[in-house]
This record gives sequence, C-alpha cells and structure tokens, in this order.
Amino acid sequence: MFKYISVYPMVRNMYQHIRSTWQKQKFDIKDIIRERIMKWRKEPRFKKIDKPTRLDRARTLGYKAKGGFILVRVRIGRGGRRRPLYGRRGRKPSKTGLSRYTAKKSLQKIAEKRVQKKYPNLEVLGSYYVAEDGRSKWFEVILVNPKNPEIKEDKNIKWVTEKQHRRKIFRR
Repeated sequence: MFKYISVYPMVRNMYQHIRSTWQKQKFDIKDIIRERIMKWRKEPRFKKIDKPTRLDRARTLGYKAKGGFILVRVRIGRGGRRRPLYGRRGRKPSKTGLSRYTAKKSLQKIAEKRVQKKYPNLEVLGSYYVAEDGRSKWFEVILVNPKNPEIKEDKNIKWVTEKQHRRKIFRR
C-alpha cells in the first residue's frame, strides 16, 4: 500500500499566522509593541479592554466575542518578592531572608489572583502573556460572568456557572 503525498503545501489558518508573527517578533512588530508599552505604562494597573491583543491565544483559552466575556489587561511589577523588614536582632543580615527571595508562584498566577480579587463577581478563565519592559510585565486575563444568560446557554462554557468551580483560582 502506498502513502498519499500531497502536492499542495499545507494551508495555514488565520490563527496560525497570528501565532507565527508573535513568535518571530519581527522588527516592525517590536516597534508597535514598544509604542503600546509606552501607552500602557500610563494606564491604571487593571484596565478593561474590548478586544484581545493576541486573538489566537485568547481563543485557545476559551474566549469568544460575545456577552459574558470580559478582558482585563493587568500590569505586574517584575523582580523578586519583597519581604517586610523586621530588624536585624543580632543575626547575620544575609540570613534574614530579605534579599534574593523569590515567590513560589509565577507572576502570571499572581496577576490572575489579583484580578480575581478586583472583580469578585466574575470567574477567571485563563490568562496569557502580552509584553514586558524592565520594570513591568503585562498579562491579559479572560474573565467570565457566570450570571450572564449567554454563558448559561453555551454548552462549552456553562461549567463555569456550577458551584464547585467558584473562585477556583485561589485553590491552585
């Protein structure tokens, strides 16, 4: 039995093209991202947005452009975790655990938890990386309103409305 070999090249869909441009980070895209970051620095820490910056990533996480889905761009400070200073008390300063202390959670998980605290009536569906500079990282978090009738009718996402999935981000 012979194996069928296609003469035509593989046809890529729109989301694959978007993903490849994000992965390549061409020079013109870097300039666009740099301009966006300059605007985002002046915005508040949590900013509701109309459309996802990375449509391919948002769709893979379950985002749909319909009622009940909300997108929030969140800014997180980069670097290690800061611990409160409690004094030296006759101990070696290097053993106080103030410097070189890293959190056990990623910045993305911290961003999701902060957004959940900010919007307690919504549920976090997922998040993805958008950009970073020397001081901050930006993530976009997809939120779902479980009380929305469109969400309750959608067979793929209505699991969010069930009681056991309430505030699941805090159990990770």
